[in-house]
Amino acid sequence: MTTTESRTAPDTDGPDGPVVRTASGAVRGLREQGLSVFRGIPFAAPPVGPDRFQAPRPPRPWDGVREAYAFGPPPPQEAGLLSRAKLPAAPGDEWLTVNVWTPDPDPSAARPVMVWLYGGAFKVGHGGQPGYDAQHLAREGDAVLVSFNYRLGMEGFAHWTGAPANRGLLDQVAALEWVQENITAFGGDPAQVTVFGESAGAGCIASLLAMPRARGLFRRAIAQSVPGTFFSADLARDIATALAAEAGSPPAAADLAALDPRRLTEAGTALGTKMLRHTGRWGQVAPTAVPFAPVVDGEILPTTPWAALASGAARDVDLLVGHNRDEFRLFMVMGGLSDKITDETAAGTLRLYAPGGQAGEAAYRAAFPEADAEGLFERVQTDWLFGQPSLRLAEAQRTGGGRAHVYELTWPAPSTIGRLGACHGLDIPLLFGTFGADLGGLLFPDGKPTPEAERLSSFIQSAWTAYARTGDPGWPVYDTEERLVQVLDAEPVVAPYPQEESRRIWEGYDFAPLPLLR
Repeated sequence: MTTTESRTAPDTDGPDGPVVRTASGAVRGLREQGLSVFRGIPFAAPPVGPDRFQAPRPPRPWDGVREAYAFGPPPPQEAGLLSRAKLPAAPGDEWLTVNVWTPDPDPSAARPVMVWLYGGAFKVGHGGQPGYDAQHLAREGDAVLVSFNYRLGMEGFAHWTGAPANRGLLDQVAALEWVQENITAFGGDPAQVTVFGESAGAGCIASLLAMPRARGLFRRAIAQSVPGTFFSADLARDIATALAAEAGSPPAAADLAALDPRRLTEAGTALGTKMLRHTGRWGQVAPTAVPFAPVVDGEILPTTPWAALASGAARDVDLLVGHNRDEFRLFMVMGGLSDKITDETAAGTLRLYAPGGQAGEAAYRAAFPEADAEGLFERVQTDWLFGQPSLRLAEAQRTGGGRAHVYELTWPAPSTIGRLGACHGLDIPLLFGTFGADLGGLLFPDGKPTPEAERLSSFIQSAWTAYARTGDPGWPVYDTEERLVQVLDAEPVVAPYPQEESRRIWEGYDFAPLPLLR
């Protein structure tokens, strides 16, 4: 609920921008291109010292007016796909901060609220990345946009002894509680909150849909490219033991808390290069080089999102979910794998990831007779990692009595760095209109959109913001008879789900927590 304090009218604009009173203290933002923007507002106390590796605690109140001009410091993290070694040099340890873009901080405005959760393999990313500049969406949808930081990697997702699992998810719950308590003062309606996110961010949203602690904190959810990689508690503990060994420590929070965060991120990077050695124990996760994921611990995350939604856990939440046609091509191009996949490699990959092992390999070869080794290698990993988990989440929501809308992005990136097609992450610059930032700079030559890209971007922005306002993105609800989805291409059309061959192969597959192999 929103406090009486946060419902009070904003103070008169100061010399540098509008002032809004939150439950923890007053903040001053900036007026930028017709919006009021507030950056770096703490939603929780710094998770350091005795609070390190623990659930987030309430933010420390402050006196006077705090300047909310700059993004808070990113949480400790690895360099990542886009070489984020040079992160913004914000001082301090206030990793858990929130940012707000609003047309007008008028408590009576009651605008829809959209809360962004960034992706990055659960180990990189922050709310202040240029690619997530929310100004276009805030203006397009006349909405209040929110982004925030949550703990990553060793700090947020490694399963330590003496620490709660899924601390990154608990940070997200704390941020959404902050939204409920404070967003009215920024002109938002706490009863009209939509969470949206991509990749790991979509995996977090799927988790929030399944978490009892998150119920009632949002009304709608948009999940873009949901990963199917959720860890069992046994697998997560085994990986955590290996992570701690890389850092020269037992896998216990009390021991690890004394180590510099940089030492832990270095340990995460080091283990990522060695994960293939653990295929016999870690199975499908070993080739991913990603040792982090939400943990189905039976408490914070009681079960997988697919099982939770099928049982009706989120039937009162509207869901929009989808994926890109060629998700895995990004990782192939960035990893230098294009034109290097042999039939032997493709066969091994099909047996590892397709349902049923050898039977799955045969099913893929029969369903895609014209595909070469590289095409099969890419197709099965696109399906296993993002495509079919996303579709099955919509089907689980329908089974549980809820509503879901589905999309597939098929428009190919105009990039000149390789055959990327409609690859992973292409939806981000299209959604935010940030064609020259982060991944957009790789997908769009010189960071400039083509006319087709501009039209498609406008379509996506309108659909997403309309959904946040009304629950209707402009196309039919998904069902298991017609299976109609919005195909996002140069000319967007509503059509039956395009990847019917893949859907049939994966029909009935249980996206269970990834196990520890004995």
